Formats: sequence, C-alpha cells, structure tokens
Amino acid sequence: MRVLKPVFYSAIAVATLASCNTVSKIPVPAGSNTVVNIPAKKAELTDYEQENWQHLDLATDTIPGMSVNKAYEFLKGKKHVEVIVGVVDSGTDLKHEDLVDVAWVNTKEVAGDGIDNDKNGYVDDINGWNFLGDSYKEHLEYERILMKPEVADAETLAEVKAFQDEKVEEAKKTVSRYGNLKIGAVESDKALEKYFGKPSYTKEEVAAINTNDPMLGKAKEFATRMLGYFDSLTEAKEYFEKGIKNAQKTIDGENLKTDYRTVVGDNAYDINDKPGYGNGNTGHSEKGEAHGSHVSGIVGATRSNGKGMDGVANNVKIMAVRSVSDGDEYDKDVALGIRYAVDNGAKVINTSFGKAFSPNKEWVYDAIKYAASKDVLIVNAAGNDGKNIDVEKTFPNDAPDLLNEVADNFLTIGAMSANYNEELPATFSNYGKKNVDVFAPGVQIYSTTPDNEYKKFNGTSMASPAAAGVAALVRSYYPKLTASQVKHILMNSGTKIDFDVVKPGTGARYGNEPVKVPFSELSVSGRVVNAYNAVRMADRMVNGRK
Repeated sequence: MRVLKPVFYSAIAVATLASCNTVSKIPVPAGSNTVVNIPAKKAELTDYEQENWQHLDLATDTIPGMSVNKAYEFLKGKKHVEVIVGVVDSGTDLKHEDLVDVAWVNTKEVAGDGIDNDKNGYVDDINGWNFLGDSYKEHLEYERILMKPEVADAETLAEVKAFQDEKVEEAKKTVSRYGNLKIGAVESDKALEKYFGKPSYTKEEVAAINTNDPMLGKAKEFATRMLGYFDSLTEAKEYFEKGIKNAQKTIDGENLKTDYRTVVGDNAYDINDKPGYGNGNTGHSEKGEAHGSHVSGIVGATRSNGKGMDGVANNVKIMAVRSVSDGDEYDKDVALGIRYAVDNGAKVINTSFGKAFSPNKEWVYDAIKYAASKDVLIVNAAGNDGKNIDVEKTFPNDAPDLLNEVADNFLTIGAMSANYNEELPATFSNYGKKNVDVFAPGVQIYSTTPDNEYKKFNGTSMASPAAAGVAALVRSYYPKLTASQVKHILMNSGTKIDFDVVKPGTGARYGNEPVKVPFSELSVSGRVVNAYNAVRMADRMVNGRK
C-alpha cells in the first residue's frame, strides 16, 4: 500500500549496483508524472478493440489499456524464464482450447494412481488442488457466523447481527430497484425489437437511433446504459432476476437453513482438521462456475494461437487452486490455497475474491507472510461494492488495522473502464487512498469460460488478473527482481491520471447524485497499470538502461 520514497539515480549507478548482484536491493524509482493529454475516444470501439482494449495503448490507440502489445515490442529478443501463476479461485477449465497449453502440470505426481508421489500432502494434484471437494454452493460469511455463532468473538458477532439487519433492509431496496430495472430491460427490449424488426441488435445500432418518439428515446437511453455492462438486455434482465431472487432469500432467511460444507467432510474452522482434504479435480463443477477460467485467461491464455483471445503474460503456467465457492470463501481454504501455490512453485498468486467478515483472518495473514518469506507476490481484487475500504473492511487484506501492512508482497487492484474521462473508474470498484494500490482494466473484459467458450465479465476480479499478468511478465523477463520490487514497479510505473472522475459508489446505479473527486484520491499511486512502463522500469533497474 505504501509507495516507496522517490529515489533518483543515474544509469551508471544502477549498472554498478546490478553488476554487483545486488539487484534485489535497488530501490524502485518514482514514476513519471507525465500525463497523457488526449480527448476521450468518442467513436464506438470496434469488435477487436472491445475484446482487447486492456492490451491497447492510450497514446496510440486513444484507449486507456495497459500497453501490453507495446510492451512485447520492447521485450522482443530478450531472454525470459517460465513463471508459475497460482490462481486461487473457483474451478478452472484447464482443458479449454486457450488454456490447455499453459496449464501447470505437476511432473512429480502420477495421475490417477491414488498415491501422493511427491509427498506434498496432496494425492494426484496434477494441475493444482481442489480445497472445495464436491461442494460449490455456499453461504456468505456473515450467514455462516449467524448459523454458528461460536466461530466468532463477541465483537464480531455483534457486528454480524447489525450487518444482517442492514442486509435485510438493503435487500428490500434491491428487490424494489432491481424490479424496476428488470421492467426497464423488458420494456426497452420490446420497444427496440419492434423498432429493428428483429430479436437482437447491437450497441452500435442502438446508438445510431435518431427519433423524436419519447418512448423509443427512453428505450434507447436505458439500453445504452445497460449495454455498457451487459451484452444484451436479456442478459441484463436475467442478472436483475437473479439479484431479486437472492435478495428475497436474504429477507426470508432462506440462506440460513443449509450447511453446504458437510460434503467436504472437514471442520472449516479448524485449520489442522483433515490435512490434504479435497481432491485433485480442479476444474469447474458446472458450466456456470466460470470465474476461475475467466481469471486464468486474462492472466495467461495462450498468445497468438489464433484462438479466442490473448492473455497478458507469455511463458506462464497456470496452477489452479480451487478455493472459492458460489458464496464467500472460507479462511481455511484461502490460507491453505496460498500456501499450496507457494510450496509448489508459484511466483505470482491471484486472489480475485472478497468478503466483509473473516473470523479466522489470522490464518490468511500468516499465509501472506509465508508467501512473502518465499518471495511470492499476491495480486488481490479490491472488491465490487463501490466502497472506501480505508473505512469499511474487506477481506482478504494485508493490513489488520487498515494502516500497517503485515508484509510488502500484497498488491490490491481497483477496476477501471475503457473511458478516458470522468467515467474512468468502474462505478462498482472499491477504492481507498491507503488500501487500494493501483487500478487496472475491469469493465467488459473478454476472456475464457468453460467448454471452449468466451465471455465478457466486469469486476475488480478481472482487474486483478490483468495486473497479475503484468507482474508475471516482469518476473519472467527480470527474475532477479523481488516480489516487493515488482509490486512497487507496477504502482510507480503506471500511467498517471490527473483529472477528476466520478467517485465509485455514486451516481444513477446507486440511486444518488454523482460525486466528482480527483482520480489520485482513489488509490495509493493515483495510477493505472501499464505493462510497457513496467518492463522499461524493470529493465532500467536490472540493466541500467535509460
């Protein structure tokens, strides 16, 4: 979370240090404060730009991507090493056409023989480990605490009960708000289907509508807003329906009646219970379990193979660590998942998940410190509540008091859109001047989903693997740099944003007026990740080049 103090030095000094094998001791330099002053792109993005915007360059493409393609031009001909990226997430389809060639394989294990050949405590862990066993459906953590009050201390339990009251009131508002949005999606879809004379239409076709009809104009306005986040109004309607259904369960208390963990067979609140629980089936349990596959593709889907999409990093192997359910993850699964990835060679770990309560957070803090002791970088999603996490806690984090880090190997990522204007930060992204380090692309990100499919998802869950991919790229081409150095390279080398933006959590989506703040107030760095700048900074540190 802290930016290292600016250190200025000459290329000669850097070269001298590097030649003495003290690369790991070189301070990360302060980044450039040069701001790219270009007007926001007004034209609709092409299909290529929509599916690859996070890789594009602000200066040349007028799209605030991470300059990934430009980074590869700089890296051309340079030596690199393979980097293992641990994806601690839901199940990952490593048989996917765009992931199969980058799947990590544990060569010390014999598939299907039922023996722990490498004696690491996990039987038949060929591509990683599945800490969820045969489970996937799960409660939110506060619901589990309400069901088992003994797992939390008195202070946490009191917070949970107050939180439950807030959630019920919030759920009632959600039912009302989402109900109106669902009606808007249905009615707008009907109007647009009638106008176009066909059941489907594109965002570009909607934008081209020129009408004086107030009803059609209203449908156009609504659809334009929704198609910024969904591929169709049908998808939007289904999203709101699911939200209404889940909110109603909260209101009715339906979420407190089933123990989903029973099938796993362990005590989730005892980290020493059943070592090696779970199994080696790291794939998705159902087609809808797509999160881990999507995250993995963003990090390292095979580049330039003529299929689907390109991941950020080349020369990576994806280690699948299935620890995140359709609900809140357990601290036990997260802590052991991080340790598993570390012990099996990961140098970068992505954690795209989060929750409001963490009864065994000390296990996760210990895992973070363990990763730091092994020089492993953890890249973490900030969360999607539009909240200031300097004030409202979200877990996992690396600062128990929201001020002092337990280690310097944890990088927290906010989400940004492709709009180089006041709408740059995603409306849903969490933010924090102390607890969010840097922003990365997280709106309408195209990536791999199960069974050789591809979809666009939104979330800091997408921004985190984008940054993790850049971290893996730096660690691949400049392996002498430490996890802490790579963290601060991503922060300090990012593109500086020097204008006011709409603060996440405000505006129409939240039923209030938009509030403008300087972008610099949303994170420690006030920057967005830039791969080209990152590899250039790394190169200067290692090789002393300008």
